[in-house]
Amino acid sequence: MTATRVNRFTGIPALPQSGFSDYQNILIGTVKENVELLTGLRGEVDKASKAVTQGQITAVPLPAQKMQQVSAKGKGFTISSQEVAGLEDYGKLLLDVQTLASDVAEMRASLNFLIKQLKGI
Repeated sequence: MTATRVNRFTGIPALPQSGFSDYQNILIGTVKENVELLTGLRGEVDKASKAVTQGQITAVPLPAQKMQQVSAKGKGFTISSQEVAGLEDYGKLLLDVQTLASDVAEMRASLNFLIKQLKGI
């Protein structure tokens, strides 16, 4: 996760006052305004219309998930008509759950980082 890159947009010159029909002036003016909003050059206070560019996204792909399969096998014993998990299998299950919880935490952190980049915060 690295620093955000700066966009390389340049300003759009003002429209000429003559030489275009009314329709052309409206069309070109609207396109100019929309491009300025998307590039953040229009001065929109909340920047709600500003687009996110590929250069601004620095989130990296996640590594392979650590938990590939459950190692606990469900082995246990019957004691006085009660089924009880075996201590070794119970320990494996605890490790599986912790590994899965770590995977989820890593994924959440990456997702939150990406959301912040997309929102520009």
